[in-house]
Amino acid sequence: MKKKREAPTVDVLSHKLVPEMKVLGDAEKKKVLDKYGIDETQLPKMLIGDPATVALKAKAGDMVRCERNDGTGKYTAYRIVVED
Repeated sequence: MKKKREAPTVDVLSHKLVPEMKVLGDAEKKKVLDKYGIDETQLPKMLIGDPATVALKAKAGDMVRCERNDGTGKYTAYRIVVED
């Protein structure tokens, strides 16, 4: 029997070390994949049990955009949500 995913008691997305994250819609997902000429299997993976994934209410197969600003510039990365 699988454990039920519970919402975190702490807002992990507001922590200063966690980059800004957003679940992309299907149209945005296709646009990103087409732009870079890749498919989902070539993206870094983000587990469905990850606290940030749970907080975002993302499902397996969703693409998450992560935007990080390290002081020298803004960086965008993409992750695909997968089952544990």
